[in-house]
Amino acid sequence: MYRKNALAAGVAAALTLGSATMVATQSTAAPQSPAAAGTSAAQPGAGFQAMTADTRSKAIRTADRNAATTARALGLGPEERLVAKDVLIDTDGARHVRYDRTYRGLAVIGGDLVVHLAKNGGITGSDLAHQGAIRVAGTTPKLTAADASAKAVKHAKHVKKGRAGSKDSTLVVYAAGKIPVLAYRSTVTGAGETGPASREAVIVDADSGALLDQYELHQSVTGTGNGVTVGQVSIETTQTGSGYTLTDAAHGGTIVYDSYNSPQSNPRQNARAFSKTSNSWGNGTASSRESAAVDASYGLAKTWDYYKNSFNRSGIRNDGRGAPAYVHVDNSLVNAFYDDNCFCMYFGDGSSQNSNTPVTAVDVAGHEMSHGVTAATANLNYSGESGGLNEATSDIFGTMVEFYADNTTDPGDYYIGEKLNMASGYLRRMDNPSADGNSLSCWNSGAGSVDVHYSSGIANHFFYLAAEGTGAKTIGGRSHNGTTCNNDTFAGVGKDKAAAVWYRALSAYMTSSTNYAGARTATLQAAADLYGTNSQERYLVSKAWAAVSVGTALPDPGTGTPTPDPTDPPSGNALTNGSFEQGTSGWTQSDNIISNSALQPARDGSWYAWMMGYGADAVESVSQSNIAVPATGAPKLTFWLKVSTQESGYAAYDTLKVKINGTTLATYSNANASSGYVQKTVDLSAYKGQSVKLEFAGTEDTYLSTIFLLDQIAIG
Repeated sequence: MYRKNALAAGVAAALTLGSATMVATQSTAAPQSPAAAGTSAAQPGAGFQAMTADTRSKAIRTADRNAATTARALGLGPEERLVAKDVLIDTDGARHVRYDRTYRGLAVIGGDLVVHLAKNGGITGSDLAHQGAIRVAGTTPKLTAADASAKAVKHAKHVKKGRAGSKDSTLVVYAAGKIPVLAYRSTVTGAGETGPASREAVIVDADSGALLDQYELHQSVTGTGNGVTVGQVSIETTQTGSGYTLTDAAHGGTIVYDSYNSPQSNPRQNARAFSKTSNSWGNGTASSRESAAVDASYGLAKTWDYYKNSFNRSGIRNDGRGAPAYVHVDNSLVNAFYDDNCFCMYFGDGSSQNSNTPVTAVDVAGHEMSHGVTAATANLNYSGESGGLNEATSDIFGTMVEFYADNTTDPGDYYIGEKLNMASGYLRRMDNPSADGNSLSCWNSGAGSVDVHYSSGIANHFFYLAAEGTGAKTIGGRSHNGTTCNNDTFAGVGKDKAAAVWYRALSAYMTSSTNYAGARTATLQAAADLYGTNSQERYLVSKAWAAVSVGTALPDPGTGTPTPDPTDPPSGNALTNGSFEQGTSGWTQSDNIISNSALQPARDGSWYAWMMGYGADAVESVSQSNIAVPATGAPKLTFWLKVSTQESGYAAYDTLKVKINGTTLATYSNANASSGYVQKTVDLSAYKGQSVKLEFAGTEDTYLSTIFLLDQIAIG
């Protein structure tokens, strides 16, 4: 039942441009309006209020003051602390607070969570990457930092001839797996895909040195570029005395530097800012060092504007700061990347592989900078299914930036990197991911074992279908064909609505360990928030997920006639997949809980939820959100429960709690042991007509095991 997850990493980026004329602005210049920038009107902001830097800072300070109370309300342990990372405020005043966790002062990898608050401050729900309290045997490691560094170097697989010193290893608590453990997080540097100074994060057990996780710190878009492509554009500069610099005061003070071919190991070694006496930059070819700088300035500005005008997000980290960019990094570097450690962008000049053209394409820039947005929000682990979602998020928003830029020489489409002169004509295709011979178009049980750049195809395919629907069409001058995995046909909701749903899900509901089933749940909740539980938008989002083999479609609500959520079985059950016969569809689980293992019996069929049974400190949960409780009669929750235990007596050592919107309504324990399944009933009269989150939360103590089996869950 153990499933390993990885944590998110630093990120990599790229973008492209052409010859340009610029409009200078003073440092006090106001941000360009969408109309002035030649863009479409702003979208609703995914249901969030616009916040100034001061408002956001105040909201975060308030969340920090409430952190201790929040931790107690969530049942976290006395050794844990919450640190507010970000706050989003809905248009109705409700808040979504994103926290990181520490344990005895140590960072907790996989400990992030989102707490949802009503306008009056009451907690209405939560989404935790690791359910329940964190417990480890102790915080004194058997290995020294030097030992851990040596182990990490041996385990590294993404870099060759790696090196790491004691200062490169930090003690942490690793909670991305089934049971939290004391660990070291080490940074190993060596030759790799991103150059001679590539970096890899390696996480090892602090006692045994066993490998727990590893991932590249620079998430690169690989390939060859095609040069400066956007033609003549306007960019923001700043006048300084009698000259000008590529400083964009309208976008957080973003500055573009010439790296002067500093080595990738120290790309700022020879860097200097671009400046000149005239305000005309570059000649549209790689022969001018300014041309690549124009590309960077344009791409960063368009990415900023897209997030600002679509989601009220002020900069990548939502703090009003622009990310500096460095062009002409290293020699023959066919790569560009965003590094969250320095909050900056680097661009290589390309090589003979791509006619020595700077690696600068608009959708690639949007892709890489969006890794920064993911790092600042859900912080999706960069391995397993969550890694595929991380990569897909960047493809989704990189594509949306390209549409937003509305550049006539690089029109919007759902091809990624189509301007990079790839042999296939693109890096990836969202309408037909598997066309590249590697990417997945449909989910399968092995998706978590596939390279994240290929497993991202599932979410890319989902997004395309949600936005555009099925059938052949030409977009941006390129052929697209929205085929499905289930032979279904349907219309899309439009790219702006699809992006708003994804952004809200990423910002308000996803956590570092979210998998594809969890992404479906998060986007359905986001669609309900934005457009209504019985909206066509939410229905079509569910259709798009079903079309890539993630869950089943909701019933069509029709037009103007609300219908209940899907039923399973048809006799009034408002849950999706209440008997688990569709696997994990509809459910969010903290670990591999939903199972068809023959080691335990199901109440009916072959699938059931197997919770606990470790004989050691552990917590886990399985939940489903946005369940419509009937508005009439005496609604109730019913389910079948089988309890097997090694404990004795009537003391409740191991428990299973039934929660609605975070409130515990019933508790079962080892004292409820039974020889078979027993039906349980919980009164839901207090939630008539409401949309709720149902959660089964299990907790097991240090000694002796208790197994809780769940099946045939229904609300009616």
